[in-house]
Amino acid sequence: MNQESQQPRGENQDLWRSVDRYVTGLLAPDDEVLTAAVEASDRAGLPAIAVAGNQGKLLYLLALTQGARRVLEIGTLGGYSTIWLARALPADGRLISLEYSGAHAEVARANLARAGLDSVAEVRTGAALQTLPKLAAEPGAGPFDLFFIDADKVNNARYVEWALRLSRPGSLIIVDNVVRGGAVLAEGGADPAVAGTREMYELVAREPRLEATAVQTVGSKGHDGFLLARVVS
Repeated sequence: MNQESQQPRGENQDLWRSVDRYVTGLLAPDDEVLTAAVEASDRAGLPAIAVAGNQGKLLYLLALTQGARRVLEIGTLGGYSTIWLARALPADGRLISLEYSGAHAEVARANLARAGLDSVAEVRTGAALQTLPKLAAEPGAGPFDLFFIDADKVNNARYVEWALRLSRPGSLIIVDNVVRGGAVLAEGGADPAVAGTREMYELVAREPRLEATAVQTVGSKGHDGFLLARVVS
């Protein structure tokens, strides 16, 4: 949903941003907590690649529709998407977010505390491929009802594999940045993020336990998209 490198240009960019402002202003306006989270992330120098407000609202609605009680997020950044997801959980729900950067994790923890969600949402620091085995070994760690994968794209396929291990039939897996301005069409290209995304697509396509689709998006974050997969067995 957010966009890291493939930015729109010219008239398309202006139109996409204007539509996003219109839709978000009416249906998903930032409140004081969300605005403060963005401002704190900006002050800390975090890259401006968090999901847009209307995309955060989509995550919230998907979690509500799913009836999610346990959520695993891979890639926290400043916690903007984490706040949206955590708000969809019941009081006894649990969200675990994995963040590589210790500096980013500290910003996210402060944002979650300000939102009053630190009793529901926990941020763990370290490379996700190292923290995931530790998480899986914890008694009662899973299964999770919903996964949001928005971390380094090189390891997207590995993250989906871990989501499957920690899932149940009916779990929902959301993977962000799966179009990359159309660069995903570049078979054999030099961009590791594109190669990792294509590997993820191929894994999902051949995985009998998953029923999936992907949707392109355009907006203030450029041209990208997300993959939505349901664990069926």
